[in-house]
Amino acid sequence: MSSWIPKPIASLLAATSRSSLSTMSGKTPVYFFSHGGPNVQYETRHPVFPVLQAIGQEITQKVKPKAVVVFSGHWEADRNAIEVNTAEHTDLIYDFYGFPKHYYEAKYPNKGSPELASKIMGLLSKAGIKSKGVTRGLDHGVWSGFSVAFDPEQNPLNVPLVQVSLYNNEDPDLHYRLGQAVASLRDEGIVIIGAGMSVHNLGDLRFAMSSPIPQRYTVSFDEALKEATEAPPAERQTRMAEATKRPDAREAHPHMDHLMPIYVAAGAAGDDPGKRTWTLHEGSMGWAQYKFAAHA
Repeated sequence: MSSWIPKPIASLLAATSRSSLSTMSGKTPVYFFSHGGPNVQYETRHPVFPVLQAIGQEITQKVKPKAVVVFSGHWEADRNAIEVNTAEHTDLIYDFYGFPKHYYEAKYPNKGSPELASKIMGLLSKAGIKSKGVTRGLDHGVWSGFSVAFDPEQNPLNVPLVQVSLYNNEDPDLHYRLGQAVASLRDEGIVIIGAGMSVHNLGDLRFAMSSPIPQRYTVSFDEALKEATEAPPAERQTRMAEATKRPDAREAHPHMDHLMPIYVAAGAAGDDPGKRTWTLHEGSMGWAQYKFAAHA
């Protein structure tokens, strides 16, 4: 654990209780989860565990969405086109290596919606974005964090869940526009979630195993991302694009697959401000959680 002290869980819960969420703005909030690895659901004493639980409870008990649409850093389709999961019954993808056997036996009950998937492809087409429907399982960028936020026994989601890919490129503006294209789903009671990490450098993870002290870039980029994402909505896209050009951006994200979901989330937020609700700087990982809402 780093000597940096994250925002207390109590403060997060207090902010949640003060928020009127979708009932005041007429739109559901948008979220960005730093989801962690496949071990996140087993490490119940990790500081992020109760944070994800609290966000999940906010969504199920206060927002009460009709469905959830998620963009994960673990699914990049084509450089110039998007894929949408049209399956009604979705298996899990165990897209990781070298973990204990029981990790590959994990279950996460979920149900897709071909109708919602078709609607999403229609919105993408209207925005000039090429897309196609595919049958695909949920990757651990979704189900690991969702197993904590939406525990099937304690806080089940119980609504359709449709996963949409990212582009297979690192263009922040393309991903921002992808979010803008599906933003109208919020008017229909659908929650949009981006799932990635605010800092994600697996190559330096070995250093974190010997010392949890955060890497220099973990702190500097996570804070720069906060400033850009919390900028006034009229400036946000430009400020967030500039963040990817910082000298520490490539250190924080050698490949930007885990960063692009927050650009989708910010695009879907429209004129609603963004707020970092919690973060933790841990080795070569940043655990920031974000919410975009008219009354964040």
